[in-house]
Amino acid sequence: MPRMFYFITHPNVVVSRDVPVPRWPLSETGRRRMTAGLRQPWISELSAIYSSTEQKAIDGAEILAAHTGLHFSQVHDLGENDRSATGFLPPDEFEAVADQFFAQSEDSVRGWETARNAQRRIIDAARGIATEDHTQGAIAIVSHGAVGTLLYCHLAGEPISRRWDQPPNGGGNYYAFQLEPPRAFCWWKPFDEL
Repeated sequence: MPRMFYFITHPNVVVSRDVPVPRWPLSETGRRRMTAGLRQPWISELSAIYSSTEQKAIDGAEILAAHTGLHFSQVHDLGENDRSATGFLPPDEFEAVADQFFAQSEDSVRGWETARNAQRRIIDAARGIATEDHTQGAIAIVSHGAVGTLLYCHLAGEPISRRWDQPPNGGGNYYAFQLEPPRAFCWWKPFDEL
């Protein structure tokens, strides 16, 4: 039977021009929403938790781990697409560049990691987890919206497109999937809603 995965994006964060994006923590709203998501019925199926090495994902994984009694492992390649070339961008500018990132998947937009490379990286990271994890239950991955969308496109057999991006609700969404054969069992759902 194929292994079940749940890809969870971190919810709302504390945005700061003065802090590198990978160090942004969850906001109080994000912590409340992550805690509310612990009511999901599939949480009891988890036997392993993985997160990116970015603070907001670590914060989310810590909440999940404390609730389940599981440890979690940080995996660098579960990180968001590399946007260090621009750093913080005002919201409107960020959204415009993100549109280009998805639309021009083979190109580096303003020095960002390409969407195609980020997609390969997140697929490989998930496959590596599947190979190396020897627990028996479902696996939770706490990560980020853009790479989650790129993974979703692969699983659903769709070309890279922002059409499949998570809803604009501040993050904190999830979908269930299996890797072999690739299949997403749903589109994004809010983690904090049953």
